[in-house]
Amino acid sequence: MPSSSSQDSVENGLVARSGEGDNAAPLSITEISTILKRTVEDRFGHVRLRGELSGVKRAASGHLYCSLKDEKAVIDGVMWRGNAGRLGFLPEDGIEVVATGKLTTYAGRSKYQIVMDSMEIAGEGALLALLEKTRLRLEKEGLFAPERKTALPFLPRTIAVVTSPTGAVIRDILHRLADRFPSQVLVWPVLVQGQGSAEQVADAIRGFSDLPESVPKPDLLIVARGGGSIEDLWGFNEEVVVRAIADCPIPVISAVGHETDTTLADFAADRRAPTPTAAAEMAVPVRAELAATIEDLAHRKKRAIARPVTLGRERLDARIKRLPRPEALLQPQVQRLDDISERLRRGLKDRTAKGREKLGILRLSTATMTRNLRDAGQKLSANRLTHALVENRVARDSERFTALERLFQSLNPEAPLRRGFVLVKDVEGNLVRTKAAAEKHAQLGVKFADGVLDVATGTAPSAPAKPKTRKPRTDAAQDRQDDLFG
Repeated sequence: MPSSSSQDSVENGLVARSGEGDNAAPLSITEISTILKRTVEDRFGHVRLRGELSGVKRAASGHLYCSLKDEKAVIDGVMWRGNAGRLGFLPEDGIEVVATGKLTTYAGRSKYQIVMDSMEIAGEGALLALLEKTRLRLEKEGLFAPERKTALPFLPRTIAVVTSPTGAVIRDILHRLADRFPSQVLVWPVLVQGQGSAEQVADAIRGFSDLPESVPKPDLLIVARGGGSIEDLWGFNEEVVVRAIADCPIPVISAVGHETDTTLADFAADRRAPTPTAAAEMAVPVRAELAATIEDLAHRKKRAIARPVTLGRERLDARIKRLPRPEALLQPQVQRLDDISERLRRGLKDRTAKGREKLGILRLSTATMTRNLRDAGQKLSANRLTHALVENRVARDSERFTALERLFQSLNPEAPLRRGFVLVKDVEGNLVRTKAAAEKHAQLGVKFADGVLDVATGTAPSAPAKPKTRKPRTDAAQDRQDDLFG
């Protein structure tokens, strides 16, 4: 029996040799990797793993790479492009999922991994956590901001509806619209749950926004679906639907689920309706109520027009009753006229008597008139009115007038104009005597001997203060002053 030292020397020899009875040839790395891969895939050909996603990334080829982890361990995962495109949600770090697939090994890194065929969110709690995470991210981008929302039209002519064509939702909406205010309705049929529903809803919203001019463009858009679980309504939580609603230029009403159901589409829409029927009620008013309101406004307009006339007639009647009769107003004046007429008659009678008495006293005769004429001639001769007196008076006045004319010519401000001087005036005709005063006016008039030339100074004067004028009293004010019964 060989010693232990000789055995160690054989096992740790420099050259690999087969021992006695050893018929197992050494395996290559590829061979052992293939054996391990086959063993793992045979043993774990179908597994379901629950864990938290980490390091999620999607390659340019469309394949999805990630890691699944729990408190103590981690395993790599891969999902090929075909299966990754059919996922019902957007994988993100931190989401707890249940992945179904098979375990295999990756010889290039000596690691084992799971090739996932499907991936689901692990329970409603994880689904709600994903929903809240998506909501916060989109809210941070401003998709839910109030300033992005637009007001609904009061009376839309054309209403677009994005919903399933076979459900009760479209029938409820059409029936409610027909009861309240019949309108033109355009329906874009889509899937409202399941694989591909979110893309169809988003395409329908964008399709209504991009309709050609030949088709009547909707004034209002309703996105509707009946009630259901959070999984059934998940398509309206997809980011593609939320962004389509936020970017839609048409006002949007979100009517997804029942009153207690809330989706991200409700946050992005301009208005949220608790039910599809309520969305139809928000879309249009009641035609009968509008007709009643118009009729009531017409009656109020007639009453408003007739009321000033009625009040004016009542006030006129009241003032007429308070006015005195014309006979009562004229009686004092008639009495005064009679009194003045009587006084005039008596005055004329007395004046005639006094004149007759004075005429009798004068006793005019031919001798008296001849004497008076002679006395007047003597007074006229005493004045000695000759031509020399008149000519002297005219000469003195002429000399005085000539002196005044010379004084006027010396004081005339326009006399120097003939010698080359000018007068500067503003637009109102006032003289401008200094440069400072001239700079306050944008335009001046320069007067020469043969005319006036308008000159612009190039400055913008401040607006002169308007003089306060007393507002004349209008006739209406005078009427109110003289009105004894106002």
